[in-house]
Amino acid sequence: MRKTKIVCTIGPKTSSFEALQQLVAHGMNIARLNMSHGTHAWHREVIKNIKTINKKTGSPVALLLDTKGPEIRTGDVQRDIVLHKGDMFTLTIRRQAELEPYCVEVNYDGFVTDVTPGDIILIDGGMLALKVTAVTQTDITCRCIDGGVLGSRRHVNIRGKSADLPSITEKDWQDIAFGVDNCVDFIALSFVKRAQAIEEVQRYIAERRAPIDIIAKIESAEAIPHIDEILSAADGIMIARGDLGAELPYEEVPLLQEQIVRKCRIVGKPVIVATHMLESMIVNPTPTRAEVTDITQAVLQGTDAVMLSGETATGKYPLKSLQVMDAVARRIEKHMEQDTEVRVEASDNAKHEIARSASILNNNLKAVASLVFTRRGLMAVLLSQCRPNGPIYAFTNTTHVRRRLGIHWGVHPFILKFSKDPEVSIGRAVTHLQQKQLLQEGDRIIVLSDILADGKFIETVQVRTV
Repeated sequence: MRKTKIVCTIGPKTSSFEALQQLVAHGMNIARLNMSHGTHAWHREVIKNIKTINKKTGSPVALLLDTKGPEIRTGDVQRDIVLHKGDMFTLTIRRQAELEPYCVEVNYDGFVTDVTPGDIILIDGGMLALKVTAVTQTDITCRCIDGGVLGSRRHVNIRGKSADLPSITEKDWQDIAFGVDNCVDFIALSFVKRAQAIEEVQRYIAERRAPIDIIAKIESAEAIPHIDEILSAADGIMIARGDLGAELPYEEVPLLQEQIVRKCRIVGKPVIVATHMLESMIVNPTPTRAEVTDITQAVLQGTDAVMLSGETATGKYPLKSLQVMDAVARRIEKHMEQDTEVRVEASDNAKHEIARSASILNNNLKAVASLVFTRRGLMAVLLSQCRPNGPIYAFTNTTHVRRRLGIHWGVHPFILKFSKDPEVSIGRAVTHLQQKQLLQEGDRIIVLSDILADGKFIETVQVRTV
């Protein structure tokens, strides 16, 4: 079974019940709802369909709501504008029906105070690059340094800077409330710069008593110096490489990706590597070899999940993109199983040490799998952090814990009605896995479970043979 999880962005190409069924059948672990597009009614229908498929198939596909965030975009243009190197172009905050040729408005009035002559403005993720030559109270005059085509509502970045935008917009709050009302499992908070924004959303979620984890999206230059406080506050991290690479020199992004993945692994929080992983498959039926290498690198680094964006939302080959990502991850994981090193350092925390010991047993005894019995999911998360060679079959008695466990590397979650007698629970779990042909007689397994004794739960590690 694949250990690296796959997040698929749902869009016009994949929103139908039939298309969602295909994605689930071919290995989608998390469905991403991009709130930059679509109405609440549209997203509600997708949520309903995913929940129906989960109920019908017994799948634990989780729902991730991705906020639009505070972003700068160009306005609408009647027709695409073609810019060549050396052309002069104006970005304006004037709100008027008609603008002069080679001029387009931006949606953020403070933009004129955030830029200075000499700044580099990147449009549409760097598809266009402009150098600021002059700034007035309403206009930013630029010279084109990298030509391209400008369409409507394109994303705008300032290289090496973050605009002074609010952390969470009114639309974001409306979308977060929508996510809580519709029982999503994760909320990805866009353009996080400090821990404060995460804590605000967590307070709201706690007031609503919603079991939702917050994923902080790292996509601005300003977030990098504060990555440790962001990681401490968030439940997980998404490395959104598109915007990150627009605000920072692109050669820095691979190093930052490696560093952030390592930090997440050390503290045991899930990390998603996102953006441009199979970008060419939006229009082509096969990936570039560089894209295959990109996925490989993320898997080798031990990321918990990799993400498809436009590939599954609007691309011509959504299912094939998923199949390619699945195939690459599986192949690389087979190679990784030759490495039995446990990368988690010793700890004075008993639960951490139990998980670490279980991972060592799994690897040294070449166990087929580890079975974890967990009510809140913690022990499965701790074992995932150790990256044992075999799969982690996590059994829990609540559906929301099951879905949220689905983001963690190597964890395959199941629902199980726990018995007061741990032996009964273990027997039920083994029988279930045998019925699914995931275990067979004679297999050696590692079992982590809670034993209730004298009113206290005692964690145990066992080596068993099926």
